[in-house]
Amino acid sequence: MNIIKKIIYVVIGSVIAAFGIDLAIYAGFGGATLAVLWQGVSHVLHITLGQASFVVSVVMIVFCLFYDRSQIYLGTILYQIVYSVCTDLFQPLMHYTETKILNFFIMLMGIVLFAVGTAIYSYADWGRGSYEAVTFALAKKHSWQIKYVRIALDAMVVLIGMFLGGKFGMCTICTILLSGVMIQKTLQLLHAMIENKAFY
Repeated sequence: MNIIKKIIYVVIGSVIAAFGIDLAIYAGFGGATLAVLWQGVSHVLHITLGQASFVVSVVMIVFCLFYDRSQIYLGTILYQIVYSVCTDLFQPLMHYTETKILNFFIMLMGIVLFAVGTAIYSYADWGRGSYEAVTFALAKKHSWQIKYVRIALDAMVVLIGMFLGGKFGMCTICTILLSGVMIQKTLQLLHAMIENKAFY
């Protein structure tokens, strides 16, 4: 895959993921897993959610540089800039109904979009997003399935985020249960459709 295609996959995936995470966060059912940590960091440091996501990503990138630097590349930086900017940029565009059940389905759609976006930029294989870099580094190093690593990491960041003041809710639970599975399934579909072969 050439550089232009890599940039396209990373940017499109980042924008979709950021839009999805905003849909999920602002629906009124608590924060989506990593967003609970962002909320906590935002509360403690008095910064925006996008800025908090950038701070958290720097910590994760440093971890990966020591643990498995092969996960970090130019796409990692591009992703984080686009993702953090779009997280703040899309926030004013979030509108919901007065019916909780409809807002709940909007939240679920946000989680799905987040997972699909994550898989799209991961497919570029040009360095992962910071959280995905940690996920894939652990999975690769220990031959663990991505979905199980993601579930464990989600649980950990939620606990830390709650301690710092982040909001736990149905969105958090649904993201923990769905995002890892959706990312892995979407990657399998991308590899099957684009390269005409299965992904393991």
